[in-house]
Amino acid sequence: MKSFILILSLFIASIQCYSESDIISARIETCRGCSLNRLPQVKQFVMQDAPQYERLEVKFITGAAPELVLLGDADQELERLPLSQLSRDECNDLVKSKGFEKKPTKSEF
Repeated sequence: MKSFILILSLFIASIQCYSESDIISARIETCRGCSLNRLPQVKQFVMQDAPQYERLEVKFITGAAPELVLLGDADQELERLPLSQLSRDECNDLVKSKGFEKKPTKSEF
């Protein structure tokens, strides 16, 4: 129930003055260690899942809490969404809900 409320609040907070089509790319900003090591589910998402998405990069910033940063034209920041309270599956669901798809695997070519 707590996860549902968190996702619902993230969804409501994400209804801003931009549409999904305004999102050009995204990046995850996080530290490489410290807080990420205390969040094993988020760490698995950042290190294993995030690199598989098109138009999504991971940027390591010392001391930064994990956030998904949605970007528009000319890398204009549209929104920042915290990932700290999410599970690995919830992180993947969030990225997919913003219109990001996984890169095709070599076997799909």
